[in-house]
Amino acid sequence: MSKSILGLDKKESENLVDKLNGLLSNFQIYYQNLRGLHWNIKGKNFFELHVKFEEFYTDSQVKIDDLAERILTLQGKPLHTFTDYINNSSVPVGKDISNDVEAVKLVVNSLSELLKIEREILDLSDEANDEGTNSMMSDFIAEQEKTIWMLNSWLGK
Repeated sequence: MSKSILGLDKKESENLVDKLNGLLSNFQIYYQNLRGLHWNIKGKNFFELHVKFEEFYTDSQVKIDDLAERILTLQGKPLHTFTDYINNSSVPVGKDISNDVEAVKLVVNSLSELLKIEREILDLSDEANDEGTNSMMSDFIAEQEKTIWMLNSWLGK
């Protein structure tokens, strides 16, 4: 078994890099969706949601940078083109959404998709004894689960 400079199995690290690049791609789509929601939201909940979507996309920017840096730490190369993001994502693309309920549902659906990917990475990072990635995924998951709960409460669910 070949080890990386971090003491992790190289093949397992390469697999994690691939999965992290997939998550990075999905976060980039999510981020751009949030920008569009922030810009285009209309209606009685405009002030509340305009600020909330900005909060979400600002947080996503930090997570995107953290993911890219983790990929580099694992001696990988982060994806960085929109073509790569589109080809490696499963988060739904939201276009021309201005309705409050539709916007919040898009965020919930996107976060649910991100959680699936993060849980897969969490399992892989645990098997690889990669505490750095494991900790990052645990933090992302806990925060996003709470956000989904709050947004579902806003939706009346």
